[in-house]
Amino acid sequence: MSLPGSGDGPRVSDTGERALIERIRRRLPPAPSALLVGVGDDAAVAAPDRGALQVLTTDALVEGVHFDRRFSSPADIGYKALAVNISDVASMGGAARFALLSLILPPDTLVAHVDGLLDGLMELASASRVALVGGNITRSPGPLIVDVTVVGSVKPRKILKRDGAKPGDALYVTGQLGAAAAGLEWLRAASRDEPAEAERLARPDDPGLAACVERHCRPEPRARLGALLGRNRAASACMDLSDGLADAVSQIACASGAGAAIDPALLPLHGGARAWFAAAGRDPVGACVAGGDDYELLFTVPRRARGRLRAVIREARGVPVTRIGEVTAGRSIGLLRDGTLEPLPAGFVHF
Repeated sequence: MSLPGSGDGPRVSDTGERALIERIRRRLPPAPSALLVGVGDDAAVAAPDRGALQVLTTDALVEGVHFDRRFSSPADIGYKALAVNISDVASMGGAARFALLSLILPPDTLVAHVDGLLDGLMELASASRVALVGGNITRSPGPLIVDVTVVGSVKPRKILKRDGAKPGDALYVTGQLGAAAAGLEWLRAASRDEPAEAERLARPDDPGLAACVERHCRPEPRARLGALLGRNRAASACMDLSDGLADAVSQIACASGAGAAIDPALLPLHGGARAWFAAAGRDPVGACVAGGDDYELLFTVPRRARGRLRAVIREARGVPVTRIGEVTAGRSIGLLRDGTLEPLPAGFVHF
């Protein structure tokens, strides 16, 4: 099958590892002053922020599991590989600073596709003030794998964890829910209908669905809002929605030894996602709550911190923040409909 964007050109097997690394190195902007040793040595060396702790995270995107090159461009893949890691740092109340990139490449990968992957990754790195400081390139006998490690910083006593929620804390979520899941479903359906020789990436004409597809391909990490929540000590617990709201609510409640009641009427479902799932004869609430890849933030706020949250929202640059429920004293977790607590649908799990 001919993949969108495939074609003739040099392959990584023809170019060689050192030449490919040098090609990437030439793409990097001038190093920030905190980077003492950058690309070219066995490891990078960076100066820590004064009085701050380090936040470290890593995520690997595997072709066929996390992305499909039939409908994700190389730039989309690179962008998303960095975005999911920045989101993890944000959910801890930290700010991302440095990134390491490991590319595990099939030998027939086009060099142009590596360039495109760097285009997307460097676009987000520039917007997020994250410096790419090193990584690794190796051969893959199977799928393409993009592995990113991000190092960030957070001040002591301002770290956000999953286990800090208390009964009576309000549950909040950023942005809108379900867009990425709906976008992925549309892309999968469209790719089945595309001819095998199609050379362009399918995109919907409907603006609502187009926004859903964009959310799947290029998730927007809530980096600023996460850092503000930590800095202002507005949240007692936080987690990003990599595997869906249902998973995040369960994780925070279980880690905190508490329960949670979500009001489905308050959930900020994305309009395009709501319409997509309803047209398929499915419950939009259940589908949006279960769907992953939104990379919004779920967080809890004690009553005494509501004023701090208002200050965060004023500085959030228009990112919606919605109260969706409450942490409860029992261990029950679910959607509260007509006075009855219904179990949450299952979120995404790999195994």
